[in-house]
Amino acid sequence: MSDPMQEIMASFFIECEELHESLVDALQALADGDADVETINVAFRAVHSIKGGAGAFGLDDLVNFAHQFETVMDACRSGDLAMDDPLNSLFLRCSDVLSDLIRCSRDGEPIDTAMSGGLIEELAAYVSSDNEGGAEPEEEIDFQPMTLDLGELGGPGDDMAVDLPSLDDLPPINLDFPSTSPGLLVEFRPDRELYESGNEPLFLIKTLADLGPCQTTVTLDPPKSIEDLKNLGGRLSWSILVETVSQPDAVAEIFEFTDGLCQLNVTPQQDAEPDAVISELTEETTPVVTPQADDIPTAAPPAPAETSKANPIDSPSTKRSESKPAKASPTVRVDLERIERLVNLVGELVINQAMLSQSIAQEDIPPNSPVSAGLDEFMQLTRNIQESVMMIRAQPVKSLFQRMSRIVRESSAAIDKRVRLVTDGETTEIDKTAIERLADPLTHMIRNAVDHGLENAATRRERGKNEQGEIRLSAAHRSGRVVIEVADDGGGIDREKVRAKAIEKGLIAEDAALSESETDQLLFLPGFSTATEVSSLSGRGVGMDVVRTQISSLGGRVSIESSPGVGTTFSISLPLTLAVLDGMVITVAGETLVIPLNAIVETLSLAVDDLRTVAEGQKVLRVREQFVSVLDLGTELGYRAQIPVEEGTIALLISPEEGVLVALLVDTIEDQRQVVIKGMQESYGRVPGVAAATILGDGQIALILDPNDLIQNSSGDDVVILQKKAS
Repeated sequence: MSDPMQEIMASFFIECEELHESLVDALQALADGDADVETINVAFRAVHSIKGGAGAFGLDDLVNFAHQFETVMDACRSGDLAMDDPLNSLFLRCSDVLSDLIRCSRDGEPIDTAMSGGLIEELAAYVSSDNEGGAEPEEEIDFQPMTLDLGELGGPGDDMAVDLPSLDDLPPINLDFPSTSPGLLVEFRPDRELYESGNEPLFLIKTLADLGPCQTTVTLDPPKSIEDLKNLGGRLSWSILVETVSQPDAVAEIFEFTDGLCQLNVTPQQDAEPDAVISELTEETTPVVTPQADDIPTAAPPAPAETSKANPIDSPSTKRSESKPAKASPTVRVDLERIERLVNLVGELVINQAMLSQSIAQEDIPPNSPVSAGLDEFMQLTRNIQESVMMIRAQPVKSLFQRMSRIVRESSAAIDKRVRLVTDGETTEIDKTAIERLADPLTHMIRNAVDHGLENAATRRERGKNEQGEIRLSAAHRSGRVVIEVADDGGGIDREKVRAKAIEKGLIAEDAALSESETDQLLFLPGFSTATEVSSLSGRGVGMDVVRTQISSLGGRVSIESSPGVGTTFSISLPLTLAVLDGMVITVAGETLVIPLNAIVETLSLAVDDLRTVAEGQKVLRVREQFVSVLDLGTELGYRAQIPVEEGTIALLISPEEGVLVALLVDTIEDQRQVVIKGMQESYGRVPGVAAATILGDGQIALILDPNDLIQNSSGDDVVILQKKAS
């Protein structure tokens, strides 16, 4: 049986991720110069909500850090601190550590108190220096003791002297609400659990003041028992008239994370009569305090007792249903295992649809028969279901891009470079599995751009560039694939240096004739690095090799474009989904295979005159104005020995790299269809040239090839990449 508290905590950490995303968005907007009050409020509310939820679960380290974080943010909101680059940089570093604290709290890992403690001291210095600069401290109300006979409370008959707050010296009550201004009357009574969860009524009501001028009354209910004497917080409630044109759901949003921890009632006020308002506020209560929102006492006793709820007040969720509907689409959180199960069932549906199609085809049923027409509709419905289910598992790349902004900050700080990350296409959706597996290769590419791609400040000044380098991270859908690009405005690839380093390491021969594209591809070779010394960022020659390997494992490919003095762009092209793909079914030496359709540029029927023989009997094929290498797929897979190429042999043109073509020779092309991807690595390990397997309509198992990997691992050195013009 699952623990309800664990489920609630898991939901809290999911909400923390969403809140942290909004925090990073707001801080990035501030860094870009959008320093308006609402942006700061968004960042403040995100940190405050995280702190409030963490307090409910006793996550003290997270609460303490978030508390100091929001304190400095509150000073910015109130205008006591001015937002500048150093402060925003500090806020960004604090958001990184806040993310670490959330992750450690979620996974039960030890927390690096040294790092968080250092930032807490930096934050505290801002607040203390602000107070030293003449900022007025918040007014505090001094409660003096008085004596009360408990016999008057209906308690024990014996007289006892106890200490109660004195009400004699308190400021006069201000109930002079304007009768003509539209607004909202907010009645707020915290429960005991609100104080225990770390929430602070003062911050909530100060945030409420952002909606408009407030006139506030604090009510202290008379004690009815000895426990009530210790329960000052439980007897406090607030009535706030906010002069605003906002709807009640704006108030509900402010109090969202106190849902279930307080009683809240929001009443629109339109030309209200003063006497009616006063009557509503004073009914069954004794108002005692205060005229201004900033003078609200922040009472939070150690262990307040349960309070009497004579006048129940609607919760935010109840009141929200009566207000204007929210524009955001409703969402439902579903466990990932349930989605995976649904994806697997859809895969089985696709397989059964293929089997049914093949069975009907074998019965020679006429194409215009009702059975064939019904089958066509069934095939279309199956495809629509498959695409819809795949979209359920698709998620925006925004969270991945935000992680890369931290990599840029840490990498640039490590080598003392000023670097700015610009993102584009954050809403582009991709399979969740791909997002998780893209983090490592993108990290290597970002670090490579910071360390190798961008020049130092002095060099950039000499070249007339801004001292601050720029890295652009973008994502977009193109031709049924997802393309992610990492571009920098640095000096471009020094191809002479790359070539010299490759010769030095024995990766190529001294007399090797390489095109610019082939020279760029040397960066992906294992052990290759242009760094002169090993650092924390580079020099070991494993980064870009990891990039190519991991991108290939996702069924994608990576390409490079570079211009000297202008910059370099790395492009990653990935399939939209990792569960179902469109493939071309072929046969080679009696074996049925599947090649991903997006890997095929075109198909050809060869003529003998189009073939040429070069060194060591290697065949090349003339395709329009260029020659391309030829590979016999059956020979490469070990199904048969090399056979002569005859007239009419079928070739599939594959593009393993940008601008490069290779012809794969096959026996026949059987069909083009959707196939369900079944992984093989867990059972058989990695097989070169083979991406996965699938089940065909007749129940036969067929291998899904990875043509790019197949070409790169072709036997010997018989693949000659030619980009010469045909003469």
